[in-house]
Amino acid sequence: MPVIIVGADTPVGEAVVNTVSRSAAEVRAFISDARRVDGLKKRGVKVALGDISDFSHVEAAGLYCFCAVLVIEAAVDGRERAFASGRRQVLEGWAEAVRNACIRRAIWVGGEDDLAGLPPSAPEAAAVTVGSDGEAAVERAAIEVTRLESAARLPD
Repeated sequence: MPVIIVGADTPVGEAVVNTVSRSAAEVRAFISDARRVDGLKKRGVKVALGDISDFSHVEAAGLYCFCAVLVIEAAVDGRERAFASGRRQVLEGWAEAVRNACIRRAIWVGGEDDLAGLPPSAPEAAAVTVGSDGEAAVERAAIEVTRLESAARLPD
């Protein structure tokens, strides 16, 4: 089933693209770094390029997806955000975009502190913590996202 990864141009997002693309029928990436477009497209990923705080664009890119992977790092890093002024506004906008696009499953990915108080997003939602031990933590998180994305049902 189709999956969209918002923030696919972050280290965590790239790792998720790598693992999810092995099993998902269609992978979409929402990014703001134009230098990443060609590499993703060569791997068969459909790419939407834009401001991650442009929630109507995020919504349109996720239309008809089953799952959205929301990489919180993209909401708080140094990239320009013209449509939202802070972390909370970006996360709430993503959650609204997920709901409006009728996405069934949302998987939020971030550090332990990032995952507190996430806004309601989809009928099925989960959070995956990225540990602090570098690349190994990123890989473990990507594997967990892939497991949850392909699960018949999320655990309660």
